[in-house]
Amino acid sequence: MTKGPRDLVVLNAIAEALNSAPDVRDALERTLSMVTRLLGLRTGWVWLVDPETQKFYSAASRNLPPYLQEPVRMTGRPCWCITDFNEGKLTPKNIDVIECSRLQPAVRAKAVDLTRGLRYHASIPLYFQHKPLGIMNVTGPSWRKLTPAELRLLSTIAYQVGIAIERARLAEEGARLARAEERARIAREIHDTLAQGLTAIALHLEGALPHVGRNPGRARARMTRALEAARASLEEARRSVLDLRAAPLEGKPLGEALAALGRAFTAETGIPVHVRAAPGLDLPLRIEAELFRITQEALANVRRHARANAVEIALAAGPRRVRLSVQDDGVGFDSRAVPERSHGIIGMRERARLLGGRLRIESRRRRGTLVLASAPRPPVTP
Repeated sequence: MTKGPRDLVVLNAIAEALNSAPDVRDALERTLSMVTRLLGLRTGWVWLVDPETQKFYSAASRNLPPYLQEPVRMTGRPCWCITDFNEGKLTPKNIDVIECSRLQPAVRAKAVDLTRGLRYHASIPLYFQHKPLGIMNVTGPSWRKLTPAELRLLSTIAYQVGIAIERARLAEEGARLARAEERARIAREIHDTLAQGLTAIALHLEGALPHVGRNPGRARARMTRALEAARASLEEARRSVLDLRAAPLEGKPLGEALAALGRAFTAETGIPVHVRAAPGLDLPLRIEAELFRITQEALANVRRHARANAVEIALAAGPRRVRLSVQDDGVGFDSRAVPERSHGIIGMRERARLLGGRLRIESRRRRGTLVLASAPRPPVTP
């Protein structure tokens, strides 16, 4: 059946939003805004499957009721719509309307102030071809049965969203392949550098041997040059190996690794994490590894102490410095009253110091906490 002019306008607007959004989360939030406004349903949220862990995480939301705004309610644990999705009962041709199991305890307690009258939602599966990606849920306080035309429109919108998600993931995969090629290049450099260094050492030693007995001064000079060549080769090998030792990132660029870390954190805690990373940021792997570890520790502190509802991670770099910030909206603390040995502060400071940088922590009670790490950015060699 052909779509009417209004549907085509909506689809074009959503396509434009998906193409112009800076990241998947922003694209999903714009889409939820349009879909809920179109259908008069007000509220929506999106679950996505993390391609690495296969766990569900809350990727975007709009106008959640107070009960679902509590992070503990939005962890990636199974619920009825997720179970149906995993069992293959929820398909693009089978958009279902179900009672929300996450809201059910509050509904049974008649806590209308916490649910805002919400009880049911339509679940729209997100696929790319036959690849399952996640679920988009939309709902409103006065539920009404969606018309066949609205369900068809939702199915088409879900198809567009699936393409956008997969396109973003393919871009990440391209960056990962580029990083693997860079690691292979560094490995070749290690081989070539060591081969050249060992050759120079051997030549100096061969030149020194004939003079050991009759001209010790000349032999000593050649052996000194051999020692200098050995030290230079050792330092170059150590530098290259440090560049290769970025195990925490598993070969990903830092921005992508931070996004994966945020998805896992959201799946486990329900606390949404928004990652903003400058595109095309090229940093030595040892800098990326230490900044990644600082982020891990900062998130661990959020989990243990902050009671936060949201976290924002930002990575940016200028010509001379790189900056990483992890900010939460939690309860905060009086930084003057907290011992320096608390909250993993020592570990984060040492990692920043290893990079020749510094770490600053700002926090006030009920005002959240900001962890800011900065380090020199080595000049890019042509």
